[in-house]
Amino acid sequence: MDEVVNGMAANRLTASWRKSRYSNPNGNCVEVAALRTGEIAMRNSRHPDGPALIYTPAEIAAFIAGVKDGEFDYLIA
Repeated sequence: MDEVVNGMAANRLTASWRKSRYSNPNGNCVEVAALRTGEIAMRNSRHPDGPALIYTPAEIAAFIAGVKDGEFDYLIA
């Protein structure tokens, strides 16, 4: 892998993918992986070879803080 770019095929990344233990058994999961570059990749478990979204640690930290604070609760209400 030469360059990590947003939207690249997830199967091109050297990564150890993980999903939440709260995920359901039907494969409707978001998976994340820490990359050697320090960035964090996300993919849809139903499409493991599909595109990966690449985020900086700061972007993920801001998102997680918003989730913990309830900012996105309206999405599943």
